[in-house]
Amino acid sequence: MKKLMSLLGTLALAFALIVPVSADGHENAMVRVLHASPDAPAVDVYVNGEVAVEGAEFKALTDYLTLPAGDYNVEIKPAGDAETVVVAADLSIEAGKFYTAAAIGQLENIEIAAMEDDANFEDGKSKVRVAHFSPDAPAVDVAPKGGDPLFSNLEFKAVSDYGTLDAGTYDLEVRPAGATDVVKALDGVALEGGKNYTAFAIGLLEGEPAFEVLLAADGGEMAGAPETGQGGLAQTASMNWLLAVAVLGAAAAGFYVFRRQKQDA
Repeated sequence: MKKLMSLLGTLALAFALIVPVSADGHENAMVRVLHASPDAPAVDVYVNGEVAVEGAEFKALTDYLTLPAGDYNVEIKPAGDAETVVVAADLSIEAGKFYTAAAIGQLENIEIAAMEDDANFEDGKSKVRVAHFSPDAPAVDVAPKGGDPLFSNLEFKAVSDYGTLDAGTYDLEVRPAGATDVVKALDGVALEGGKNYTAFAIGLLEGEPAFEVLLAADGGEMAGAPETGQGGLAQTASMNWLLAVAVLGAAAAGFYVFRRQKQDA
């Protein structure tokens, strides 16, 4: 239970550190969750008693959930079991920003990665970053096919800065850092002008689920009203663009730890 509480504390602290006060009058924040823990089961997430995310499984990236700035009670329940509260936590968020919270690592070492998503767009340009969430993969470079790296020496848990590219279609390669071997070829990656993206490297290099890259469109329109209680789970697929929500999938990590502790007891 100590590990569980520590994990939730980390999540709360992460949001407290990265969520600034809105400077442009927005009253809401937009938050989505990625389930990137390759050996963890599915969960439902409740916000203030309403279902926000249902049946989130590995590779699921939720839609952005609109939440007014403020304090929230979050409950994590086993998928399909509305009566059993595995863990609950109170979280505070502030307005005007987009965020992704990801549950990463394998079950025994699961943890939370929280990041701010860039919602400032440039006409004719795409901003792209890479998040290395594959726990058994070495540090990697991401480069155009046969070219110099765009992103270098990214280790597990690392999230690069955004790089700006012209809109277009690219053949990319994921390589071990400093090498020319190709870990994963990413052919025909289409980047639209005026959009920003995160490429999430997830899965296992040695084992199942296999290593893959999910590309997600970041940011969007800041919604004017909360959308809690609508579910909104969007299943992701390899190399598909993902339009995706919530504060809370991270806390799913607590459930996994809780389950593991019960099994070990």
